[in-house]
Amino acid sequence: MNTIILKTERLILRPITLLDLDYIHELHSLKETDEFNTLGIPADIDETKLLLEKWIFENNKALPTKFSFVVGLNTGNHSIGLIGINLGKVKYKNAEVWFKFHKDHWNKGYGTESLNEILRFGFNDLNLHRIEAGCAVGNIGSIKVLEKTGMIREAHTRKLLPLKSGWSDNYGYAILSTD
Repeated sequence: MNTIILKTERLILRPITLLDLDYIHELHSLKETDEFNTLGIPADIDETKLLLEKWIFENNKALPTKFSFVVGLNTGNHSIGLIGINLGKVKYKNAEVWFKFHKDHWNKGYGTESLNEILRFGFNDLNLHRIEAGCAVGNIGSIKVLEKTGMIREAHTRKLLPLKSGWSDNYGYAILSTD
């Protein structure tokens, strides 16, 4: 079992477990967090459970290539969001990061703090060279988080993301281990 636990000044990032099902279902069911997400709102808790089981399976591989974490406040057992890093081809030493936070915890610096920790984990522990992220051009909150962590906008891809509101352009961000 993958027991990687990452800690910051205010947060704990721990691997997802089945005990997180209710929280993750609530998070994925919020229209606010769904606005710029391609996953969509789950039809029911069983759909969320299938996704959760996939994440847990990936986390628990002998050599994981996808790491999915619940982000919680270190002042108790209160979950505030999700964050993950998915490795690319070994030769390229790259990965893609993603995150989703409950609307009650937006604009408090938690996204930036947790992404900084995931970037540190990627570069220092996983020995990556490049870490990327993408987000819808209208997702101002995520754009701010990506830019605050030092990620640089490198691309503008037209009509890439199938959002509930229709096709959205995507900004591509990246940061190098040497940045």
